Amino acid sequence: MNKSDLVSAIADGSGLSKADAARALEATTSAISGALSNGGSVAITGFGSFLVRSRAARSGRNPQTGATIQISASKVPAFKAGKLLKESVN
Repeated sequence: MNKSDLVSAIADGSGLSKADAARALEATTSAISGALSNGGSVAITGFGSFLVRSRAARSGRNPQTGATIQISASKVPAFKAGKLLKESVN
């Protein structure tokens, strides 16, 4: 499912127009992105949690040359599925 499929599903399920559903989806993703960029997390009961995880610095290899490189520490967005979502998939 891509973004336009998701917008169509939201519009069909909620009775909104596709334009309104697209704006609602954009507002939702923007709110989640904003919370994560500020170091927070977003929990949606029954669905899951979006959070930021820290990745430590490490050494790696350049696959073309085989040279060892240093990979700096970073923060990455993560999603942890909730119990109801896990049960609906299984």
